[in-house]
Amino acid sequence: MLLRASSLLRASHFPFSSGIHMALAAHLPLYPNCKTSTSWRSSSHLVSVGQANGYDRISAKITFSQFVRSFYVLSGTYNKVQRPCGRIFCGQREYRKLRRQVPKSKIKELELNVSICIEEELPDDPEILSIAEMLRLNVPKALKLALNNLKDSEYKTRDSSINDVGLFDSVELSVLLCNDEFICKLNKEWRDEDHATDVLSMSQHVPELKLPILMLGDIVISVETAARQAEERGHTLLDEIRILLVHGLLHLVGFDHEISEEAEVEMEKEEELLLKNLEWKGKGLIQSAIDAETNSNSAAVVSDDRKKEGSLRFYRPRFSYIFCDMDGTLLNSKSQITPTTAKALKAVLSRGVKVVIATGKARPAVISILEKAGLAGKDGAVSEFSPGVFLQGLLVYGRQGKEIYRRNLDQDVCREACLYSLEEKVPLIAFGEGRCLTLFDHPLTDALHTIYHEPKAEVMSSVENLLAAAEIQKLLFLDTAEGVSRVLRPYWSEASGEHASVVQAVPDMLEIVPRGTSKGSGVKMLLDHLGVSAEEVMAIGDGENDIEMLELASLGIALSNGSEKTKAVANLIGPSNDEDGVADVIYRYAF
Repeated sequence: MLLRASSLLRASHFPFSSGIHMALAAHLPLYPNCKTSTSWRSSSHLVSVGQANGYDRISAKITFSQFVRSFYVLSGTYNKVQRPCGRIFCGQREYRKLRRQVPKSKIKELELNVSICIEEELPDDPEILSIAEMLRLNVPKALKLALNNLKDSEYKTRDSSINDVGLFDSVELSVLLCNDEFICKLNKEWRDEDHATDVLSMSQHVPELKLPILMLGDIVISVETAARQAEERGHTLLDEIRILLVHGLLHLVGFDHEISEEAEVEMEKEEELLLKNLEWKGKGLIQSAIDAETNSNSAAVVSDDRKKEGSLRFYRPRFSYIFCDMDGTLLNSKSQITPTTAKALKAVLSRGVKVVIATGKARPAVISILEKAGLAGKDGAVSEFSPGVFLQGLLVYGRQGKEIYRRNLDQDVCREACLYSLEEKVPLIAFGEGRCLTLFDHPLTDALHTIYHEPKAEVMSSVENLLAAAEIQKLLFLDTAEGVSRVLRPYWSEASGEHASVVQAVPDMLEIVPRGTSKGSGVKMLLDHLGVSAEEVMAIGDGENDIEMLELASLGIALSNGSEKTKAVANLIGPSNDEDGVADVIYRYAF
């Protein structure tokens, strides 16, 4: 089983496993092929202590006991176990005496202890798991080849403190696979550089101690950066990780391309030689970097905590649910979902995070919009069988898309609003039972269908016919932004009385809904129904009708195009809906 680097390990005196004899990957027969009289063998120190996420984790017991052994060696108080006292002669056991044979001289065996670890925050991605299994075989092979002939090395710039490996009983090395976030933290802590890199080598060899164990150190590889580089260079992720492994390994045995041009040339030569002898694909990392610099106009690298497209598979989700508004949030100013936003939603859905729509729209309209972006249906964000909050919380659907809450608007309020619409010639849409009803044709009611994808409004011949056609959940007045703010909102804030209240999601529309209901109350009702705590929820919105939802969530994010009141209560402000704000906050905060 593969190992997960635990928080205990990361907090220990040694950065990673090789300093405390962590578990070994696999048994690989290695045969003598060097000028020193040393043979090679691999062994395992793994103690199985139960499984979590399919991996054996390292117990505190083995870590502690082996750390103590290392401490004894360092302090000079480590003693070998003495042989039992007394001798037994063969004559005493009535065995036939044989002439003593001179034992054959044994070639000293050098034990290679290699540990392959996966950082605990890295998800169980099938490709990464497959690569980790392959590294069980690859790393010991590469290590043996890199160590061969060090004694007679003619490189002028290599640090020769590691020379004749035949002087040691064993060699220890660990390889850790992680994501950009983890390696960035290491860079900041150990190198005072606040950015991610592809590979880090952390040496643990101290020549002055004269230990029987050659503790080479740790190679840390970001599979996230490796995946991007593999795509740029036209080979597989395994090929790129092997290239990074060779680079990191050479650093640990004394090469350093950063000290001089001559050192860079020597290390580049050794990289190419090692890759060729191992029959691994691709150029060495140094040559690849030179080629990239030659073939592109390199721009300054800007540190950004936003994760890249396609990189979410290297992170564990921080939230189980993302509640998202539609108009002004998921949709841009043209009421469309951009390809970038759709791609981000698909990525988050593929990682098992549930995306729940919380909107003033009716469910049929939401399904129609998301269908065009490939986000509707069984594995999408909305369907007739998925949970959701619609019509400002007046219709809430729970498990299997079944209705768990419905609130209708008072009939007297509906009648008064319809009469007002006829008298003032202000278009009005009544939402009821998945239908849109109106009293006369108007370009604004047509736009509600063609632009906002609501069901096409059915014209009713009279107020009474409209009221009898369906149970009404909410009413929507359509006007200019000025007409809404100066006339409609002041009038209906007072006229709605005790039975209704006004809600405004966009500047040119005013909604009348039953008093005491809201999108936020609908979200809370759905969370209770699903048994989901607020700590598991991230919410994204823009309008005043999103305030309760953002306050309820563990992380509430308002987009920059949102109202000032909404932005004031949000935990964070994201880019606008015309700048793929939803995609940005997903890549930045959801994982």
